[in-house]
Amino acid sequence: MVFLMPFVLGQTTCMADRRAVITVEVAYATATRQSVVSLGVQEGTSVREAVLLSGLTELYPEIDPAAAPLGIFGRVVADPGTRLVHQGDRVEIYRHLQVNSHQVRHERLAARAQQPPPRPAKKSAPHPRH
Repeated sequence: MVFLMPFVLGQTTCMADRRAVITVEVAYATATRQSVVSLGVQEGTSVREAVLLSGLTELYPEIDPAAAPLGIFGRVVADPGTRLVHQGDRVEIYRHLQVNSHQVRHERLAARAQQPPPRPAKKSAPHPRH
């Protein structure tokens, strides 16, 4: 698991426009690797902007922030361009499924049906009592 911290954590105030800086996390995972970036962003930052600021799109070029489904704490965000992040949010970048789990289950059941039934176990002789 990779943890990156590109900005100072905590809640401070940005001198330019007096908006507070809040701490959020952005997470992305593949089958073999997971990255979580903790960063400070200004209040009023959208979910999509937080993903772009995280730098994960450079680490994982397959991420398309305009098309990838995004969520906060396991719930998909309907409009990540307008939904704002809040202090402590964990933004998650979701990948499209590589395999349909229902299809895999049907294939597994079909393969099991093709196998001969298991042989019944032999009964062992009872132990003689002494």
